[in-house]
Amino acid sequence: MSFSIRDMAQKARMASRQLAKLSAQQKNAVLHSIADNLVSMSEQILTANQQDLASGKEAGLTDAMLDRLALNEKSLANIAEAVRQIAAQDDPIGSIRDIRRMPSGIDVGKMRIPLGVIAMIYESRPNVTIDAAALCFKAGNAVVLRGGKEALHSNLALAECIHQALSTHGVDANAVVVIPDPDRAIMNELLTLNQFIDLVIPRGGEGLIRFVSENSRIPVIQHFKGVCHLYVDKDADEVKALGLLTNGKTQRTGVCNALETLLVHKDIAPSFLPMAAAMFNERKVRVHACEKSMGYFHEAEPATDDDWDTEYLALEIAVRVVEDYAQAIEHLEAHSSGHTEVIATQDYSTAQRFIRDVNSAVVMANASSRFSDGGELGLGAEIGISTSKLHAYGPMGVESLTTEKFVVLGDGHIRQ
Repeated sequence: MSFSIRDMAQKARMASRQLAKLSAQQKNAVLHSIADNLVSMSEQILTANQQDLASGKEAGLTDAMLDRLALNEKSLANIAEAVRQIAAQDDPIGSIRDIRRMPSGIDVGKMRIPLGVIAMIYESRPNVTIDAAALCFKAGNAVVLRGGKEALHSNLALAECIHQALSTHGVDANAVVVIPDPDRAIMNELLTLNQFIDLVIPRGGEGLIRFVSENSRIPVIQHFKGVCHLYVDKDADEVKALGLLTNGKTQRTGVCNALETLLVHKDIAPSFLPMAAAMFNERKVRVHACEKSMGYFHEAEPATDDDWDTEYLALEIAVRVVEDYAQAIEHLEAHSSGHTEVIATQDYSTAQRFIRDVNSAVVMANASSRFSDGGELGLGAEIGISTSKLHAYGPMGVESLTTEKFVVLGDGHIRQ
């Protein structure tokens, strides 16, 4: 397969100029066509996905990776609905805020504009192909999508849905570029094309994100691992806390908003941990326990220092009993990946204190970590969950894929 990634990026840059001028109505029409195509072309998409799944099983992909890779009729319908929700959102482009009259007499405001061209580098999940394309398009950006080799056939089938919609509405197909070759050398070259690409977003395993961050000449927003915590406070409702633990750990394990560490206040540990142990035993969750919690579990392994920083993405969890609220916060400060943290407590002041004290991208009181998702938080979909605090933090929707320029209005004003 012969092509030039430099040429593809340059064409995306040219297409971005057309996108920036599209009206909200034009963009929404394209998005609705993409959603319609996902349904009408579902058979060929699922056939391509089955090919990827078969290859993945042969290659020995983990159950978590295969879960992320798999598509079905229901998931395609959900992806299409997410695209429609993105279309239904207000278009941020062109909006002006905070117009103020300066002492000089000029009026100054800020207008929201596209970033330009975004490169998305991701692994396994073919739904990211559609989510990223739809979000970038709504925000007026061209996008270069480099998925992993394990999802290549799925991604190319999804790209056909997108390109047919663009063609139908007379939009340059280079607005959404899906790289047809997952060769690492092509990605390496992509990371040097700062004259065409404005932002790189890596989404995947820790190794991928570190590689992109260390080798890119283009600004990078990291979507790092999700070492998500549940802290069960001494004033927690134990039934509710058990529900948060069960949902956060076992509903779907191979995702970044699944729980990886359970912290339990020592005063509630004697009554709560037996409940947790019974649930773990029933759901076959492997436990890495601290010395103080070890006695509550039949087959737990002693937790090591590495366990507190591990994203298991499996039916596996680290458990620690803490002396008090302060030690729980100390643990989070040392081991949080900045993704999502949850407190279970019926004490309103403790909940509010936790929300103030913890500076992860998403902080929750008495709600499952599984809600840490762009769709659940009102964004329609997300391009990922940023764990960098620059520009965007947390689930990134349409507005996070834009920036602002200053607008100055005068009437012949000159500076004295």
